[in-house]
Amino acid sequence: MDAELDALRTQLARVDRKILDLVAEREKLASRIGSVKRAAALPTRDFSQERDVVERARERALELGLSPRFAEELMLLLIRSSLTVQERESIKTVAGGSGKRALVIGGVGKMGRWFVSFLRSQGFAVDVADPASEAYQSWKQIELFHDVIVIAAPLVVANEILLEMSRRPPRGLVFDIGSLKSPVRDGLRAMAAAGANVTSVHPMFGPDTELLSGRHVVFVDVGVPAATDAAMELFRSTLAVRVDMDLESHDRLIAYVLGLSHALNIAFFTALAESGERAPELAKLSSTTFDEQLLVSKKVAGENPRLYFEIQSLNDYGTEALAALLYAVERIRSVVRAGDEAGFAALMERGKAYLSGR
Repeated sequence: MDAELDALRTQLARVDRKILDLVAEREKLASRIGSVKRAAALPTRDFSQERDVVERARERALELGLSPRFAEELMLLLIRSSLTVQERESIKTVAGGSGKRALVIGGVGKMGRWFVSFLRSQGFAVDVADPASEAYQSWKQIELFHDVIVIAAPLVVANEILLEMSRRPPRGLVFDIGSLKSPVRDGLRAMAAAGANVTSVHPMFGPDTELLSGRHVVFVDVGVPAATDAAMELFRSTLAVRVDMDLESHDRLIAYVLGLSHALNIAFFTALAESGERAPELAKLSSTTFDEQLLVSKKVAGENPRLYFEIQSLNDYGTEALAALLYAVERIRSVVRAGDEAGFAALMERGKAYLSGR
């Protein structure tokens, strides 16, 4: 029995190696396809081709007696990997930062490190100013001759940096990457009034993001359109969706996009933690909905509490979203207590209609 099992496992390991060899071969082909696309000035992503690839995989899975759903998920994973390869090569090929210098203030933080890597991939020589750096040097002690300056600091600190910088504004492009804009409003306006080449950027993704396809990057013009255009140009060679927005609209919408979603998940795991029910016991009875909600909540629980508190407390529109959440929970509670099945169904139907328009 043991000998037969060992032999089968050896065969399985051989198949695994073949799978990885084929994946590597596919990556090389994806790289060559990307080169042809760039030479022909074609977009990196072709959604119709992706659909054909997935449909072929589903059909082949049926022929082989495999799950079409599994085949689809596998092909989407491979497509994402291929797009990542093509996007990286596209960024390097464009190399808009060749011969230029950039400074990332707060470059040791998570998003700061992402921008350091991103700018270096474009050919920028990148300096870092961060108290957490071993070779720390304050940005105030650095000659700000850089072509691009990214402020990746906490919101209140970022505003202080912008205000200080406005006294002697640098010539290069300057932008913050804060999740909110009202806390840095004064600093941004002071920079613009001083004639600085300033704008504001909000990358709507986390520091672990590799492929920008489908990810949104929001650009908030603060009265210097040329600066906003220059910031957008940094992402031209990526697959990111670039979005223009004014400052007030940004924070009003972010109150729901980030503030509400964060608060909902914090409320979810807080209710569980204070329920008295042990997590392992709940796991035995888990459902699809519970499991998916738990995954999202676990990610939220692992995020930076300081950043998440800033998003809740520093947004001028933040209390509106929290009040909406409180009101919604109370409505659900009231219709359940009243035994109002029709009212409960009406809430669900309204939600279905709203979400269908997404």
